[in-house]
Amino acid sequence: MRPTPALPSAPSGLPRALLQAGKLSQQQIDILQRDANNERVPFVDHLIRSGEMDAKALALFCAMHFGCPLLDLGALDVQALPKNIIDDRLMQSQRVVVLAKRAHKVSVAIADPTQTQALDQVKFRTGLSVEPVVVLLPQLRDLIAKLSQSAEQNLSDLIGDDLDSVALVDEGNHPDTPTSEIDDAPVVRFLQKILTDAINLGASDLHFEPFEKFYRIRFRIDGELREISQPPLAIKEKLASRIKVISRLDISEKRVPQDGRMKLSVSGTRSIDFRVSTLPTLFGEKIVMRILDGSQAQLGIDALGYDPDQKALLLDAIHRPYGMVLVTGPTGSGKTVSLYTCLNILNKPGINIATAEDPAEINLPGINQVNINDRAGLTFPVALRAFLRQDPDIVMVGEIRDLETADIAIKAAQTGHMVFSTLHT
Repeated sequence: MRPTPALPSAPSGLPRALLQAGKLSQQQIDILQRDANNERVPFVDHLIRSGEMDAKALALFCAMHFGCPLLDLGALDVQALPKNIIDDRLMQSQRVVVLAKRAHKVSVAIADPTQTQALDQVKFRTGLSVEPVVVLLPQLRDLIAKLSQSAEQNLSDLIGDDLDSVALVDEGNHPDTPTSEIDDAPVVRFLQKILTDAINLGASDLHFEPFEKFYRIRFRIDGELREISQPPLAIKEKLASRIKVISRLDISEKRVPQDGRMKLSVSGTRSIDFRVSTLPTLFGEKIVMRILDGSQAQLGIDALGYDPDQKALLLDAIHRPYGMVLVTGPTGSGKTVSLYTCLNILNKPGINIATAEDPAEINLPGINQVNINDRAGLTFPVALRAFLRQDPDIVMVGEIRDLETADIAIKAAQTGHMVFSTLHT
């Protein structure tokens, strides 16, 4: 018995619209879809390449049929396009370009408005509603190529041809090195730009990630990692060394993780700390930097966003004479700010408050804050034991990481002290 031949699937998206409008027959669509699949190219590309429909006629049809705006990209001012809305990889893979950003909406250039996956990706990355704007496919290709080339050229100009001649100098150990020489180093300028962009975009973390064939930089913004840049792979060693130098880490040690801290001065009036963590991977050191910008923290109880019942429970708990308050949640959920808010409320002249943090993220006048230094032997348990000999009323431990810290914290809470801490969940 011969197998029944598979019937062609019913067209959807753009092919279906063309069939319904009588622009193409079912046979033409079947052939176009088959050839596009064989060549592994989008249907819209093969449609134009085959000559069944030219790019202009297709754009006019899509605009009329789907009720989308139509734009001639030939008259577009590329310099006026919004920056850093989506990353280059998304732009290139989904063939979309953000044309404008308004309050809760982005306008996106696209050749085929039925490409819901591309539009959904933009919506997911931006958190905004998406308005498709139909453009001619050849013009869209040219624009994406121009934007990609511009991004690479900007990075190349910033890094310069003298990448291999960059000297990564520890300013603290080489006082004879001119400041201008350090500041003019391309890698230094590139790193400063990345850090400044992260602050301006409200990022909480920066990820510098080396892979076999590319190097990428991602920012965590509103809890989501977004790719910001793909600098040349050749920069990875220089950039990692530069970060380690200014974070007071051992640049010769690449086999084990390291933790450090650095500071960035903004406009000479504001200093922002970064917590730095390195991790050896298959293709180099991955570096993650946490932004510790205490000046942006809002420490009012109302700024935490609790509903009235939860707010009342929290205030009741923190005003008890002894016990333990644990704030739990994932990274970036606001645990530290919640703790600082509680301490700020309790910070009175008649109260002795001591904190052990890794590191102290917000400076609170009137509170004795201690930075943990594992390499020097100042661990959370050591700091806690020292606090209990300092006549404390309130003790804050930045994080309970091990059984020893938990044991000391619980015993402190049971012996007349108020203990605050966090747990990761």
